Amino acid sequence: QIPTSLVAQLARQHVTVALSGDGGDELFGGYSRYFLASRLWSKISRLPVSIRALAARAISAVPVGAWNRIYHAGAIVLPAEQRWSLPGDKIHKGAAVLAKREGEDLYRDLITHWQPQSLMHGIDEPAKFGPLRGRNMSNLIDYMMLEDARHYMADDILVKVDRAAMACSLETRVPLLDHRVFEFAWRLPLHYKVRGGTGKHLLRQVLYRHVPRSLIDRPKMGFGVPIDSWLRGPLKEWAAELIDPVRLRNEGYFDPEPIARKWNEHQSGARNWQYHLWDILMFQAWLESGERS
Repeated sequence: QIPTSLVAQLARQHVTVALSGDGGDELFGGYSRYFLASRLWSKISRLPVSIRALAARAISAVPVGAWNRIYHAGAIVLPAEQRWSLPGDKIHKGAAVLAKREGEDLYRDLITHWQPQSLMHGIDEPAKFGPLRGRNMSNLIDYMMLEDARHYMADDILVKVDRAAMACSLETRVPLLDHRVFEFAWRLPLHYKVRGGTGKHLLRQVLYRHVPRSLIDRPKMGFGVPIDSWLRGPLKEWAAELIDPVRLRNEGYFDPEPIARKWNEHQSGARNWQYHLWDILMFQAWLESGERS
């Protein structure tokens, strides 16, 4: 939200209407998590669930700190550009998806921060899948793109851009979400969108006619802010007050224990729980603003 707001303000100095490229990733397979989930599932789905569950328990039984030491001792070797900053954290997250029964379950787990029953009072089971659950999608990547278009794009990305732009009176248009483009994209076979582990193949071929390749063939870059270091620095006091265990217990929405555990691990640098903590902090900030008004 913050970088998008800054870009919108800069654009508004020159124009009153801007075009947005939102929808390209969801329609043409642009997110790296599609390839990660697809490759991971193609490998682990060959093994019986019972064996994968046993391996997951064995991996998780080794503490994060021990995995960090093993990694830094050179027992796990990766190319320099793929080196992990928190190896134990990533290994534990990988173990969590080993025992999934379906590729859809694996993807849902990859994009979920908190399991509701482990965090919220009065929740016994996690939320069920929407109407896509049980449908025979032809490909896991197709399923992921459609789920993202229905939820992540509609409820997160488009909301973010609209609010950031309208806050400075900038009109935005989303040409890739014209219904004719959307319908055309979903009629295309997947190999027109994804080739050789790279997404947005068709869009790239069109852009090559008009834009230098050096601007297109670059690694995908996120558009975020350093929440992890902010929570250990300038936002630490603000955050600690919002998620104080006594406060959480009195409010009655969340179980304070898992939140306190992640907060302490994040502050020590043992794990990076920036997004898990930010979820809770945003709810708490919203709750506090309602109480003040």
